[in-house]
Amino acid sequence: MVCSLAVATIYVAQPVLAQIGQDLGVPESDLGWISAAGQIGYLVGLAVLVPLGDMLDRRKLIGVQLLLAAVGMLMAAVSPTLWLLLIGLAVTGLFAVVVQTTVAFAADLSTPTERGRTLGIVTSGVIIGILGARVLAGILAGLWGWRSVYVTLTLLLVTLCIVVLKRLPADRRSNRRTYGDVLTSFGRLFHEPLFISRGLIAFFLFASFGTLWSGLALPLAAEPWQLSTAQIGMFGIAGLAGALAAARSGRWADAGRANPVTGVALVLLAVSWIASGQATWSLGLVVVGVVVLDFAVQAAHVSNQTLLATAHSDQTSSAIGGYMIFYSLGSALGAAATTAVYSTSGWAGSALLGAGCALCGLLTWALSLRTIARPRRGIADHRPLRTSTTQTEG
Repeated sequence: MVCSLAVATIYVAQPVLAQIGQDLGVPESDLGWISAAGQIGYLVGLAVLVPLGDMLDRRKLIGVQLLLAAVGMLMAAVSPTLWLLLIGLAVTGLFAVVVQTTVAFAADLSTPTERGRTLGIVTSGVIIGILGARVLAGILAGLWGWRSVYVTLTLLLVTLCIVVLKRLPADRRSNRRTYGDVLTSFGRLFHEPLFISRGLIAFFLFASFGTLWSGLALPLAAEPWQLSTAQIGMFGIAGLAGALAAARSGRWADAGRANPVTGVALVLLAVSWIASGQATWSLGLVVVGVVVLDFAVQAAHVSNQTLLATAHSDQTSSAIGGYMIFYSLGSALGAAATTAVYSTSGWAGSALLGAGCALCGLLTWALSLRTIARPRRGIADHRPLRTSTTQTEG
């Protein structure tokens, strides 16, 4: 629930941009900043706030971050000007990194043999938030206007903050590291082969994801379909089905098959574009492509995070937060590139872009097999690498 709600605060603006623009007098050319504000805040939070999870009580940290995200949502709800709205959305995005704090906490609370399964369940909440936000915003905005969307999220965040502080178990780690120590360890991750390979895979994975979900509305709204915004939004249900079907990938990771699952998922991701690329003449193939793409993205995403949480059990928050920086950059690149490519080459060009990103991810995975040892059991994933890193630092 924490993951679904927190990530929804970032994506909920997309379906109501037109309403916001009309109400606040924002030119169409500037509406993109409303979506970008939350993403910028989120990217900053990944670098400076997520590492706090490796030194503070994560139950309290999750509660505080939810409350501060609610403050940002309230600012957005009452904002009379574009600038105050952007500040509120940026503040919310900054503290929406509570998602990564929650994922890391869930991973550490799990036994090694159940870690992948737990991450599969928790990260499914992220996909529910991304795709469900569009549905929620459309319904609320249609009934009571765009401000009701942010008021509702404010109340839900405050309620969830109270529930978290009462229901989550205490974080009993004894850790005396300073923030400087945590940031130093965080920086070291960017020199490690496992972390870099999984980060690059995430970059290409979510660039392909962003290419589809930021560009698909363009051919669906054009001839011959001319679908409405509500009709286009229904394709999110197909994506949700695919993502939830991949929840079992966590069990595969626990069984020591995280690397093979990632490779197969990237192949499926590339193949999915053969179907999604037919949006100009077959809606049925688009649905198939959407289901396969979201299944592949979720399966690879869960496998990546399971490997990192296992290899970096002493700094899970930093490892997952750093990994998500690659995710954010890839998502932003895909979203920006797909509209530019579509304007010059149509949906066929966008499909080639998405497939190309998938193939780059597959190539990165294949090259990583030569530098990262293959585990025989899920709980032993990459322990040789962890040992060698510890010896080097010593």
